[in-house]
Amino acid sequence: MAEESAPEPGSGSGSFSNGGKTVEECQAMIQRSLRTPMVKFLLEHLQKSGCTVGDRYIKAVNCDKQMAGGYVRGEGIIVCSNHMNMQDEVNQVVIHELIHAFDDCRASNLDWANCAHHACSEIRAGHLSGDCHYKRELLRGFMKIRGHEQDCVRRRVMKSVIANPYCSEAAAKDAMEAVWDVCYNDTKPFDRAP
Repeated sequence: MAEESAPEPGSGSGSFSNGGKTVEECQAMIQRSLRTPMVKFLLEHLQKSGCTVGDRYIKAVNCDKQMAGGYVRGEGIIVCSNHMNMQDEVNQVVIHELIHAFDDCRASNLDWANCAHHACSEIRAGHLSGDCHYKRELLRGFMKIRGHEQDCVRRRVMKSVIANPYCSEAAAKDAMEAVWDVCYNDTKPFDRAP
């Protein structure tokens, strides 16, 4: 989730097992994620779209809420170190949140308080980031193979948009359904869904 004025981003991707990493360990994991092809690609396209990404754009923090990370306009991306246990989790959070950052960069009128705008970015982030790959879903305990990806994206969009203080459950569902086709099929900056 991303919010313009809230210091607490909403749900990114990843699991929430006990323990987690220290901020320092997580920051090292973020540095490793910056070398992955998908993260490099997204950072390159963020900069091509005119958005500056500094050295501290993606940072590890301890989070009070049960979330993996978030994007905050004007501040960048946070990864909740105390909810991260594996490199893959950090990579997923960074990719998911970079898609939000890309959406915010390319759409000057994006309003995170607008349920439809928020739902659209969550649909895109869920679909394009790999959050809903069938192997991740199996690890979460969802056994459905056929049609799992769209069900997963819908479930995760609802969870995130409902957490937006401007969106009730009914408003979140209506917004998601209204923008689903356009946003699910919008694969920018990719040529097609990865």
